[in-house]
Amino acid sequence: MIEGNISSTHPPLPPTTEDTRFSWLRLLRSRRVGPVTFHRLINTYGSAQNALEALPKMARDAGVKGYEICPASKVTAELNAAKAAKARLLCFGDPDYPALLKDLPDAPPILWAIGDLSLLQRPSLALVGARNASSLGLRMARALARDLGEAGYVVASGLARGIDTAAHEAALEHGTIAVMAGGVDVIYPTDNTKLANDIADQGLRLSEQPMGLAPMARHFPKRNRIIAGLARALVVVEAATRSGSLITARDALDLGREVMAVPGHPFDARASGCNLLIRDGALLVRGARDVLEALPPDHVVTPKPALKDLPPPPPERRDLRETAAIHQEILQRLGPSPTAEDQLIREIAAPARDVAPALTELEMKGDVDRQPGGLICLKFDKS
Repeated sequence: MIEGNISSTHPPLPPTTEDTRFSWLRLLRSRRVGPVTFHRLINTYGSAQNALEALPKMARDAGVKGYEICPASKVTAELNAAKAAKARLLCFGDPDYPALLKDLPDAPPILWAIGDLSLLQRPSLALVGARNASSLGLRMARALARDLGEAGYVVASGLARGIDTAAHEAALEHGTIAVMAGGVDVIYPTDNTKLANDIADQGLRLSEQPMGLAPMARHFPKRNRIIAGLARALVVVEAATRSGSLITARDALDLGREVMAVPGHPFDARASGCNLLIRDGALLVRGARDVLEALPPDHVVTPKPALKDLPPPPPERRDLRETAAIHQEILQRLGPSPTAEDQLIREIAAPARDVAPALTELEMKGDVDRQPGGLICLKFDKS
């Protein structure tokens, strides 16, 4: 990026006319101008147009030869592509610009958006994780996204395979935001095309990248900081020690956001990053209730009372056949990798008042093992 004797504060006012918005986009698309430099240039020169006029001299002074600002025709082409895709331009400081993103030191000067902008005014939580997620991890992501959506939160993620996809699908009914690494009109991966179209209709797609840009490896860490910035808290469901999800977690920590993680089996590499986060102080998550209880009081959304929040009735007597069927289903769904008890209860097609005592019976028989954090797994060694 080009640097000069420039301030680091963000521009105080958004562009108010089409000409100034054009200049903002042209400045940001000019070579070696990233978000930090953009904000500094605006503050130093007072406007994007003045900064554009000063850029060639600044480049020469910095030893950059043959520097040219972004051609106007390129910006016009991007605006035309956005119009065709029904994308809207959000500039830093606009009423619709996400308020929490302003906390980023490199806040995106512009965002392209396709979908329901009102979701940006609602409280959001980020849910990310492994692309090669396990079946258990996918079920956990779906349950978390669904329950957090029912509690009034918008779920933000990155439209990647695996955990991201499960989170978006489960949260779609209540509100979800997909932050994209490439252009907001470029669907990646392509097998998420239907999901991306559904999000455009019912949720929101966001990107800071130019229209039509295919994502490259370097774009994903930039996308991750936006996911972290949008949310009041971040939940990681399955992540390797070296993964994009942990980069997102670091971004969230840098922003002072609450970071939470779902634990996994020590032998599963997909859980190593989550276990590491928990070891280093991240909140252990067994279900949506853990997430909601960890949020600061001013961040908590009060949902309408639901029947599932009421005390359960006393357990009814079950005959031996019903008891055996519930026992069998529990044993079939469990494995050596621990499963959250509340997750297991939701997956079994039986009332919770029947599953809970059945688990106790199996524990007493030595068929299942309870572990810290409300986790349950099969017990193979009965000695």
